[in-house]
Amino acid sequence: MSGYPVTEWAAAELPKLTVGRLLSAWQLDVPALLLVAALGTFYSWGVVRLQRRGESWPSARTAVFVLLGLGALVVATMSSLAVYDHVLFWPAAVQNILLDLVAPLGLALGDPLRLAVQALPEVAAGRVRRAMAGRLTRVLTFPLVSTALVLATELTVYFTPYFAAALRTGWLHDLMYLHLLVAGCLVVVPVLTHEQTLPSWCTHPVRAGLVFLDGIVDAVPGVVVMTHGTLIAGAWYLHHAPSWSPDVQHDQQLGGGAMISIAELVALPFMLALLYQWAREERSQTAELDRRLDRELAPVAAGVGAHGPAAHEPERVRPWWETENSEVAARIRRQQDV
Repeated sequence: MSGYPVTEWAAAELPKLTVGRLLSAWQLDVPALLLVAALGTFYSWGVVRLQRRGESWPSARTAVFVLLGLGALVVATMSSLAVYDHVLFWPAAVQNILLDLVAPLGLALGDPLRLAVQALPEVAAGRVRRAMAGRLTRVLTFPLVSTALVLATELTVYFTPYFAAALRTGWLHDLMYLHLLVAGCLVVVPVLTHEQTLPSWCTHPVRAGLVFLDGIVDAVPGVVVMTHGTLIAGAWYLHHAPSWSPDVQHDQQLGGGAMISIAELVALPFMLALLYQWAREERSQTAELDRRLDRELAPVAAGVGAHGPAAHEPERVRPWWETENSEVAARIRRQQDV
């Protein structure tokens, strides 16, 4: 592992960032490591608890939670991005977009909330359900509100003294990491995992539209950063830029371009995950509909077979799909009209 504490930056220049150092330079971030360890421990505990009860948990969810979710946290806070983020802008920009978009997507695909509800004792699981269905959670995760919060977070980081102050103060830098991670989770987690926080009208087609809109909005900070004429934290980077670094303005343009690229790359798996979830729910509803029809039509078929057609049939009760106001019933009515 390598890294330079704050007090050494003025006295010692970091070696030139090459491809080799991009892969091999690491430093320890204790608060980030504690967060990763806590999330990994609780998730592993939930999986083990389910297995001891004879219940299964998808191994793919565990893998994506660890590799994409926790992995993105580790890369953003302890890799060469963290080693060089105080002397170059573009590693800091990549760090922030990993925390804001990539890590939340990986954590959400692991479905930790459903795991918690299934693994925890009933009293604790009830608290989790009430917290996720509470008024504050519903407000923060309301469609477009959460997207606006993410956009406001990114713009606040770069176009207020927040970012420059975080570069000077270690605890504020870690707080900024957490701020970006929580803001990203407000958008991704409800859409992919905990639907109870979303309004009833936020169906899968609506959510797909929101994901598409979110992909566009996520590119806005990168565009603004890349085209902004004023240097972001310019006084800091002009003072700490190593002799081998590119021009500070060019460095900022590189950072903005990286933000745009990562944001658009993340939008695709986000949309694919939602479409997969949508298709799986449609299959589940269709299977349930088939079972319901079998249960309701079997007695009728048995009665006709045993007694034959009656001469004077009593008035028939209208089937449930003609009276019930639901999406499945409406689908059946449309199929009958065809």
